[in-house]
Amino acid sequence: MSRQIAVIGGGAAGMMAAVQAAASGAAVAVYEKNDRVGKKILSTGNGRCNFSNEAMGEQFYHGSGTALLGGALSAFGVAQTKAFFASLGMRIKERDGYLYPASDQASTVLDLLRYELDRRRVAVHTEEAVRTISFDKNKEKFLIGRQGKNGCYDAVVLCCGGQAAPNTGSDGDGFRLAGQFGHRIVTPVPALAALCCEEKFYKQVAGVRCDAVLTLLASGQTIGKERGELQLTDYGLSGIPAFQLCRTAAYALLGKERVTVRLSFLPDFDETSCGLFFSERLKMHGEDEMDVFLTGIVNKKINRLLIKLAGIRETQRAKDVSAEAFHRLQKLYLGLETVITGTNGFDRAQVCAGGVDCSEVTQNLMSKKQPGLYFAGEILDIDGLCGGYNLQWAWSSGAVAGRAAAQNRDRGRSSQ
Repeated sequence: MSRQIAVIGGGAAGMMAAVQAAASGAAVAVYEKNDRVGKKILSTGNGRCNFSNEAMGEQFYHGSGTALLGGALSAFGVAQTKAFFASLGMRIKERDGYLYPASDQASTVLDLLRYELDRRRVAVHTEEAVRTISFDKNKEKFLIGRQGKNGCYDAVVLCCGGQAAPNTGSDGDGFRLAGQFGHRIVTPVPALAALCCEEKFYKQVAGVRCDAVLTLLASGQTIGKERGELQLTDYGLSGIPAFQLCRTAAYALLGKERVTVRLSFLPDFDETSCGLFFSERLKMHGEDEMDVFLTGIVNKKINRLLIKLAGIRETQRAKDVSAEAFHRLQKLYLGLETVITGTNGFDRAQVCAGGVDCSEVTQNLMSKKQPGLYFAGEILDIDGLCGGYNLQWAWSSGAVAGRAAAQNRDRGRSSQ
C-alpha cells in the first residue's frame, strides 16, 4: 500500500513537494487555505516569475539553515529545476543569469505545476485550513484536523510559508503548527522590503531612481553593503539594494541598535577622486550658479537636496562657495547618512526572514523532534536575496522533503 502523505500549503514548495512525493510512489493530498494553489507565485518577478538563477550558492542566503543548503541544492539545484520545468513543456530564457519562463508570465509556471499535480493524481483540497496536527503513537499516524474533518497520514510536509504577503495566505499559521511539536521559531521579520527613514526631506526626492551604494551600520559598525538602483520614496529607501539590506536592518532594530544607512550617490568615486572632480569642474564652470554648476552630476532633485543640506544657496556662484562648504557637499555626495526607523511590514515584504530553527531539522528536512514531520520553503529559517533565490529554495526544499517523506527517509533516527 502506498504511503499516505499530507502536504500542508499549496505554494511553490508545497506543490513541488507533492509532485515529487507522488512521483516517488506516495498517495498525496495537498491542503490549501486559499481558494486556489500557488497564489503567491503569480506576483513573483513583477508577474514574470524569476524562478531561479544560474549563480547559485550558500552566499546568496541567510538564516540558521545555510548548512542545509548544500545538500538540498545538490539534490535538486538549478540544473534539475530547469530540467523539471522543461520536461513539463516550459521554454526558459535567461537574462544575466536570471531565469524566467519564455512567456514572461508567472501563470505559466503555476499552470504547469497544477497540470502536473493532476497528472500525478494528487488530491488538492482548496479552502481547507489545517487547524491541528498530532501524532498517534499507537497507530504511528499523523492526525490532521481541519474545519470539523480529520485525516490520517504516514507523513506530513509543512509548507505553509512565513508571514510575508499575508493576503496570499502566508499569515504565520505554519509557525503555530510547528510549535505544536515543540519547535523553536526564530523571530520572523520582513525581508526584501523597503526601509523607513527618520528624515523629513525624502518628500523632496520621492520618485527618483539612481545608482548608489548603500552601507548599513548598526551602532556605528558596518553590517551590510549593497550597490544597485536605489529608489527614493516619500518615506525612505526602496529598490533592490535596500531590499537586500532589509532583513539585517530589521534584526538590528529588533536588538534595539541605532541603525543607519550611508548613501553614496557617486559610487565610483572615493574622497580623493571626488575632490579632483569638483576642482576640475570649478575651473571650467566656476562662474555658474550652483544649481547650474551641479547639473548633470546626478538627478537634479538630489543635487538640490544636497546643496540645501550643505548650507549652500542654489543661486550662489560656484567660485564664491567656501572650501569648507564644498567639502561638506562632497561628503554628502559620498556618504549621506540617514537614520532607519523600521522596514515596511509583512504586507509589503516579498519574503519573511526567521522561522523554524534549522538546527532542529535533518539534512532531509525532517523534524528531529517528530519523525515523519518534514518542512519545506519559507517556513524554515532560510531566506535568499532578490534574483530567484527564494523560489529556488522552494523548489529544492520541496523536492528533498517530498521525496524523503515518500521514501520514509530518516524515520527513527531523529532525537529530541
